[in-house]
Amino acid sequence: MNKAELIAKVAEVSGLTKKDSEKAVSAIFGSQQTSGIIIDTVASGEKVELLGFGSFGTSERGQRKGRNPQTGEEVLIEARKVPKFKPGKSFKEAVR
Repeated sequence: MNKAELIAKVAEVSGLTKKDSEKAVSAIFGSQQTSGIIIDTVASGEKVELLGFGSFGTSERGQRKGRNPQTGEEVLIEARKVPKFKPGKSFKEAVR
């Protein structure tokens, strides 16, 4: 399912117009011009928890050694934060 299909499904289920559904989906997930509520919240260091769906947050990835594939030279990869998603119980059960 792509974003256009998601917007159409939200409009169908909620009874909203496609234009209003697009605004809602773009506010939550973002669009090409802006980041959404979830991205902004996680980027600021907070968690987003959606009961039954899952939670979005960040995880720390430590400093490590890597290799440049072209030269084989060893390089140091700095520590950083990465986005993380943990599915909720209902989500896991629905997928099984």
